[in-house]
Amino acid sequence: MAETYAVINQKGGVGKTTSALNLAACAAQRGRKVLLVDADPQGNATSGAGVDRAVLSHCLYDLLTDTTSAGRVQLSEVVVPTQISNLSLLPATINLAGADLALASVMSRETRLRQALDEAYQRYDIILIDTAPSLGLLTINGLVAAQGVLIPIQCEYYALEGLSQLLEIVHLVQAQLNPGLQITGVILTMYDNRTNLAAEVEKEVRANFRGRVFRTVVPRNVRVAEAPSHGVPVVMYDSGCAGSRAYWRLYQEVFQDA
Repeated sequence: MAETYAVINQKGGVGKTTSALNLAACAAQRGRKVLLVDADPQGNATSGAGVDRAVLSHCLYDLLTDTTSAGRVQLSEVVVPTQISNLSLLPATINLAGADLALASVMSRETRLRQALDEAYQRYDIILIDTAPSLGLLTINGLVAAQGVLIPIQCEYYALEGLSQLLEIVHLVQAQLNPGLQITGVILTMYDNRTNLAAEVEKEVRANFRGRVFRTVVPRNVRVAEAPSHGVPVVMYDSGCAGSRAYWRLYQEVFQDA
């Protein structure tokens, strides 16, 4: 069975997609067979992996809703290769924005992604699900389909704002839909070591999530910000920059792969 993680935070701009994409790329470069699931209608993981959303005939929406006239869409019809060896992508397009509405009246709507990934659990070593910056049905589906939860938190003001609601959702999913779900860890992102604020936020987060915060801190780094515009993760865009080195250390922590 694939190790499956949902990368989640209902706040946008916290490094969620960047973390999912770079962890996936690190694992793929280490020879592990990886599936990156873009469960965010913004499709940033799709474009960040170098895939042109405009030319896609299918996306995750089709798997979740089964609304195509040609009949049930198979996972193999939707998954696309990326320019990174060993890394495949289950992409998102703007169509995914209608998923919450389309699923609202569907039976077992919270488990649609888990059902869609049924064969993927056997085919891949690692599955990373980049969730939307919300706590809607798409995010619930990500949590139900996963074994672990990775929570990126930016080292800025209001870092912990809304996290109690997020944890409540995780606990509800554990209790009612996915008892095996665990919080794997918290990822500190956008750390600026020139400021006292970053150090204070780190201290606060580590105090609130005692024993659950990864040692690695991802710095605020211009190369990390540039990489998406080139359609590659930063670990490939500039393998020697501070952001890349941090994501490699984080990969080793998350997957226990030294």
